[in-house]
Amino acid sequence: MNIANYVTLLRIVIIPLFPFIYLKYAFFKIPFFWMPYILLFILVFCELTDLVDGFLARKRNQVTDLGKVMDPMADSITNIAVFFTFTQSWIDIPILLVFVFLYREFFISTLRTICALKGFTLAARTSGKIKTFLQATVSIIIVMLLIPFTLGFISLETLRWASVTLVSIAAIYSVISAADYIYANWKFVRKFLLE
Repeated sequence: MNIANYVTLLRIVIIPLFPFIYLKYAFFKIPFFWMPYILLFILVFCELTDLVDGFLARKRNQVTDLGKVMDPMADSITNIAVFFTFTQSWIDIPILLVFVFLYREFFISTLRTICALKGFTLAARTSGKIKTFLQATVSIIIVMLLIPFTLGFISLETLRWASVTLVSIAAIYSVISAADYIYANWKFVRKFLLE
């Protein structure tokens, strides 16, 4: 463990606050008006720690195997936790969309792990980084849409339509990025399948 890994761990510890605040804001005596601002703060904080841990690891020359595992794991936990939260209450996106993200992460992570055990590493892809950035951006936009919703400027129907549209775009790109990952690493994947 080093400072960069502790920052990554902090992101994993903080993100469970997101569903608690969204679903139980009244229990915590948080005014409805303030709820989206707190959610936005949590998301932005998590995204900043994602930038900081990578920066610290490279600057201090402390890139570790643990960090290489923890960072994408923290990304997956953050994004999937947020999207599962969005299946509830006002936003109410279809849970099947979240399973697209979940299956993609499990499939790629399992493939990467098995190949690593076989002695070869699957190269990361730019499409995977874009996928993570897109999911984070969609999450932030949806939370920002909660602000005019709480103020009565947009209707519940508009909030839900916009949310489903945005998450659908992210889900489609997740499938594309998975296909790109498999295609780019096909010689390793094929080797794994044939052994």
